[in-house]
Amino acid sequence: MTLVEDFHVALAALAVEFAGSALLPERLARASAQVLPVDGAGISLFFSSDRRLPVGASDPASAEAERLQFTAGEGPCLTSHATGAVVLADAATLRARWPGYYDALAARTPIRGSLSLPLRDELSGIGALDLYVVSPGEVASVNVDDALAVAAQVAAVLQVRGRQDRGSSSGGPAWLDAPAAERRSTVWQAIGFVNSALGVPSPDALALLRAHAYADGQSLDDLAAQVLSRQVPVEELALDSDSPR
Repeated sequence: MTLVEDFHVALAALAVEFAGSALLPERLARASAQVLPVDGAGISLFFSSDRRLPVGASDPASAEAERLQFTAGEGPCLTSHATGAVVLADAATLRARWPGYYDALAARTPIRGSLSLPLRDELSGIGALDLYVVSPGEVASVNVDDALAVAAQVAAVLQVRGRQDRGSSSGGPAWLDAPAAERRSTVWQAIGFVNSALGVPSPDALALLRAHAYADGQSLDDLAAQVLSRQVPVEELALDSDSPR
């Protein structure tokens, strides 16, 4: 079978265990990781420079890698989105170009290389597929043309299913109700809460949240939930802006 045929066979097999429209992005990420020589994969959407929405990951380490990149505010997927180009990064490249992201990635996951690919067609400019490897040198062995072929299938499936099944809480495709996307929504709520409580604009509220999360060695998603539940007082974030932690 061809790579594309292998991908669709894997995707169909995963539909038994991961059923339902909300888990479609997770099925796509897992199928991508199965048919390519990588250890993990993740799919995300961008609605603006600071609104990155994860919709599916093949495994916990890949999901954590996305959260850490969002927390650090830098990384290969963000660069790929900004430039519209494929970004291949081994451990040395990650460390040199995005040191804040790499330090957290190395401390909290086994991932040491990535390949970030923008999704095309209707998802051009907003969708991305991230592929992850554990061995520092293995990312160079991933065939970029094969990865692009898989990314094209990911985009095609999301587009077709999006047109067929529109029933998310936002009125868009049902797969936007993916668990990872629901988790990320707490960040937008926390930004609004900090904005109101401290009287700062949304970009500054996000910066405060990012600084606190990074200093505490946790993800922005986790911190947002703690701020909303009052486990972390919003006044503590204001202190971060006055002095380094």
